[in-house]
Amino acid sequence: MQSHPLAMSRARRVFGNVFLTFPGLILIASSFAKFARVPAVAGPLANLGFFGERLQFIAVLEVVSALLFLIPRTRAVGLVLVSAYMGGAIAAHLGHGEPISQPAVILVLFWVATTVRHPEALWSFARERDASAGAAADPRLATSRS
Repeated sequence: MQSHPLAMSRARRVFGNVFLTFPGLILIASSFAKFARVPAVAGPLANLGFFGERLQFIAVLEVVSALLFLIPRTRAVGLVLVSAYMGGAIAAHLGHGEPISQPAVILVLFWVATTVRHPEALWSFARERDASAGAAADPRLATSRS
């Protein structure tokens, strides 16, 4: 009997669930630091142009996207929003000559955690790989590319 290709062990599922919470909690803690205007957080963001109401707006975006990510039923939407948010953070850092390592590492954490718990999140890569393997095994499955 062959198991489902996306079936996973209970240990991986538990580890994945725990791992998923880590980047989500990082983002929530970061948003609380923005809401509280912690000087170590608010100062550098003010240098990037985010202060006052803009800082509050960034904090709201951050906490909403993190919470949507942490809720299993809205995880896919949350991942898209977190990716967009972190992409904006990377762009803001690049635009002001700041290092992008912190937002980039957090974004990678979100995607790695999601892939550990939900390997189907990268379904398009598996489909392309499976199509290539099938075409190699059976020339009738090969499609012409324009």
